[in-house]
Amino acid sequence: MTSNTTNSNQGTVVSVRGSVVDIDFADRLPSIYTMLRTGVNGEILIEVLAQLHSHRVRGIALTPTQGLARGMTVHDTGGPLKAPVGKGILSRMFDVFGNTIDREPALTDVQWRSVHRAPPPLARRSTRSQIFETGIKVIDVLLPLERGGKAGLFGGAGVGKTVLLTEMIHNMIGHQEGVSIFCGIGERCREGEELYREMKEAGVLPNMVMIFGQMNEPPGSRFRVGHAALTMAEYFRDDEHRDVLLLIDNIFRFIQAGMEVSGLMGQMPSRLGYQPTMGTELSGLEERIANTDTGAITSIQAVYVPADDFTDPAAVHTFSHLSASIVLSRKRAAEGLFPAIDPLQSSSKMATPGIVGQRHYDLAQEIRRTLAQYAELKDIIAMLGLEQLSPEDRKVVARARRLERFLTQPFFTTEQFTNLKGTLVSLDDALTGCERILHDEFADYPESALYMIGAIDEAKKKVEPQSKGAHVVSTDAT
Repeated sequence: MTSNTTNSNQGTVVSVRGSVVDIDFADRLPSIYTMLRTGVNGEILIEVLAQLHSHRVRGIALTPTQGLARGMTVHDTGGPLKAPVGKGILSRMFDVFGNTIDREPALTDVQWRSVHRAPPPLARRSTRSQIFETGIKVIDVLLPLERGGKAGLFGGAGVGKTVLLTEMIHNMIGHQEGVSIFCGIGERCREGEELYREMKEAGVLPNMVMIFGQMNEPPGSRFRVGHAALTMAEYFRDDEHRDVLLLIDNIFRFIQAGMEVSGLMGQMPSRLGYQPTMGTELSGLEERIANTDTGAITSIQAVYVPADDFTDPAAVHTFSHLSASIVLSRKRAAEGLFPAIDPLQSSSKMATPGIVGQRHYDLAQEIRRTLAQYAELKDIIAMLGLEQLSPEDRKVVARARRLERFLTQPFFTTEQFTNLKGTLVSLDDALTGCERILHDEFADYPESALYMIGAIDEAKKKVEPQSKGAHVVSTDAT
């Protein structure tokens, strides 16, 4: 981090409590968000969060505080935490301070900007609603994403949030002229290393920036890494006039880091132990993600849901900022329906006739209706069997089960695990496939023929013509 440490304003450490440090300044009190340097070699960085009285500030350390002791000299850098911006940051991997962590040569041709920036004013925001295609059938058909909008991937541990994010990076850079920024908040070190290697092998690194605040880093560092990523994204949007895909994994870890910082600073906790300022802190980050007259930052955020409880305050506050909510279901993951998106719990504000068009809207509603009817019939099937249903209900079940399987998709990023070649499906192909299933065109095909395929015509290749007609609808309720 290239902060100015020649500033003569110096202070003295008066107390150290974990990551919380109190510092006395005799001459001039540093302002809120100022970065302070201390330690034997100036390796400990502290951000000022409170001015206690005319000579004392309280800050949170963004680095480990081992070796810090009372009486140590503290240097006022004279400015806030800064992030590097410029063309030179592409294909690189950073920590929260803007240090490169990819063992590549030093940065060249970069500027440094404060991570604390105001959201774009309303006058600069674009009011046009445009669809952002992902190439993933279930998302493009039922939960269309907004260009310049925010989409949340909700789910508990192990249901596939990171895999879905990685697939979107792969798909976006492949057919969009934009830049991808991956922001890992509270990431496992293994995930960061794997993602970097995979992106390098896929050849998409030249248009990508990665920034990590890892799980083992202090809460202050994890709390600021999202702001640093947004500063980089704003540079590409405002200065280079490029569209940016900002992927955040995981926004819950941002809230969690804020909760730790708040607790360390001695604030009274709110409901379920969350910080009382959670709404403000989340808004300060989310409102910077916007579609303006120069470009758009489209954000896809993984949201860990504690104990799969969607009434948790972290999930509720995050929901309010999103234009699309993609809910991942453990039950569907257990059934092998990947991506394990629950279409009945998920929603998108873009799924209206005025934005997606009448045909797309009508089809999406019909798919939801069919899947909802099937969900209601599952209890009857489990108790009495499929034979007790009326012929019309049996058709609904057959359509719903085929739709469920058609909406699965082999991913490029999981080829090594599944031995299935990844596919990118256009919106038109996905809509046509769903329409043909709803018209019972594939009623004679076994359900397995529609599982893990791309466009609908691939089902024909999976089934020998002579095997058609011999299929009986499964009585399995799941």
